[in-house]
Amino acid sequence: MIDVSIQHQFDNFELDVTFNAPSGVTAVFGRSGAGKTTLVNAVAGLLRPDHGRIVVDGLVLSDVKTWLPPHRRRIGYVFQDARLFPNMTVERNLRYGGTKDASRVIEMLGIGQLLGRMPGGLSGGEKQRVAIGRALMSDPALLLMDEPLAALDQARKDEIMPYLARLRDEAAMPILYVSHALSEIAQLATTLVVLEGGHCRAAGALDDLLSDPAMVPHLGVRGAGAVLTGTVRALADDGLAEVDVPGGKLFLPMRTTQRGARVRIRIEAQDVILSEQRPNGLSALNILKGHVASIRDGVGPGVIVQLDLGEALLLSRITRRSAKALSLTIGQPMHAVLKTVSVAQSDIGPTGNG
Repeated sequence: MIDVSIQHQFDNFELDVTFNAPSGVTAVFGRSGAGKTTLVNAVAGLLRPDHGRIVVDGLVLSDVKTWLPPHRRRIGYVFQDARLFPNMTVERNLRYGGTKDASRVIEMLGIGQLLGRMPGGLSGGEKQRVAIGRALMSDPALLLMDEPLAALDQARKDEIMPYLARLRDEAAMPILYVSHALSEIAQLATTLVVLEGGHCRAAGALDDLLSDPAMVPHLGVRGAGAVLTGTVRALADDGLAEVDVPGGKLFLPMRTTQRGARVRIRIEAQDVILSEQRPNGLSALNILKGHVASIRDGVGPGVIVQLDLGEALLLSRITRRSAKALSLTIGQPMHAVLKTVSVAQSDIGPTGNG
């Protein structure tokens, strides 16, 4: 459990953030300058807020009477750049983090084959896995991750994401994960905190906030999209997996998922087409059935339509002209059409344990 309520005044910037988050991964999302790094620095003890309270799993890190210095907070901090010691092997870098038994950390992050190598010979994804391992070696009560994938290309991000998902599921500690990439957040987080201009605009369950049309202006129109949870029922030779989700089934590109696996799928609102009747003769394989739950006009020609699929919500971004042509009303039955290739590998991940 993370409990944060802090205020701090800079010369030209005010940080005023309050949120509570359960165990699991809490993602902090916001554009550049929103206050994300300032927030995690306050949690880490690198910034002492003017006012407020920070509590992690019952341990008071900061309040009106208490101020724990960074070295007493039991916090592991993973930065955007790995910051490994270049003159030490991977094993020595890990040992520098602490005296905890390294075997489980090494196995969980898949870095056993890297122990004798020097940081200069590692890929970006390998360096970040070692940096995470070093942070875990201190046996932290909380792990802070500040844009850990921002410096990596997509191939390296895809390489490290399964390890981050495993860390989420096995580390048994709260994780505060800072990112401006909704695809990362949708795969990993259970809770979302949205910052704008140093203030908390929203905080709550990830699935609820991503499927809320009112959040679109804060998350970005082009990045808006909901998360569906489904079960893999079949794997085909053509590289597509059949996934049961609320409202029907999806055919998605998956390479390694096993039958019966539970997965999270982020679907961007701009990729969802609406149809009153179930369409025939389309190349699109994915058609889900639901009804209109809400309609929200944007500032431009767009409209965000929220569909209730029965056990989940989905967003569609269409033009105001299209909404008028469909005569959209609340409760109206509607089909959502989605091209298979519009869902990238980076938008699919395991559900996790919490």
